[in-house]
Amino acid sequence: MKTLFELNPALDRAALAARFAATGRVQIRDVLTEESAHEVLKVLAKGTRWGMATGAGDENRQSFRMEETRTPEGQNRVNAAAMAAQQNSARGEYGFRFAHYPILTAVQEGWDPGGPHEILLEHLNAEPFLGLVREVTGIDALVKADGQATLYAPNHYLGRHIDSHVAEGWEVAYVLNFAPPDWHPDWGGYLTFLDEEGDIVEGFRPRFNALNLFKVPQAHLVSYVPPFAPIGRIAVTGWLRTR
Repeated sequence: MKTLFELNPALDRAALAARFAATGRVQIRDVLTEESAHEVLKVLAKGTRWGMATGAGDENRQSFRMEETRTPEGQNRVNAAAMAAQQNSARGEYGFRFAHYPILTAVQEGWDPGGPHEILLEHLNAEPFLGLVREVTGIDALVKADGQATLYAPNHYLGRHIDSHVAEGWEVAYVLNFAPPDWHPDWGGYLTFLDEEGDIVEGFRPRFNALNLFKVPQAHLVSYVPPFAPIGRIAVTGWLRTR
């Protein structure tokens, strides 16, 4: 496991910092060494007990563990939650649906003590990664990261929102991508940024071994993944926090 999370030593941190300073967001390609990136992908793709996350507005977010989704009753609850999210989105309100594994919750509740996801979260909170993020963002007060594994499969999406939880210490959102290298634009799953009129000002294609960082609050979404897209857009996502 020693190669699970090793940063690429060749990153041009000054250029990345200049990009972030100019726009409040940046995509860092080849952020990990090639060996480490494939190790993380192996954990996520083959060792993750994917559940489902749904949301129909900020007040109606639900997280279903894999075990729940495999019973008839649980599947009915997941379908009902997904339909509520879809109805919200049809009205132009906030909604989302994607597969996930809440790493921080899993660690706190002891789902898999000492497992690879716990080790991954430790790396995200270790000095090499936090130091990189502080250097690129210029925010020295960042002290910790939370995280969840996410999988956008066909019919999954994350509606427009701004992540306005600054009072909780959220400063920078991150998406550590492990999408297939040949991810096609027609397959959706883009991290897209919007201006006040709803026009797209920038979008990041899902890429293998790419870290997206962006200052919050900032209007963004993950575009809908159509039925013909493959499975899937795998990532680790979360917020880097000052407390």
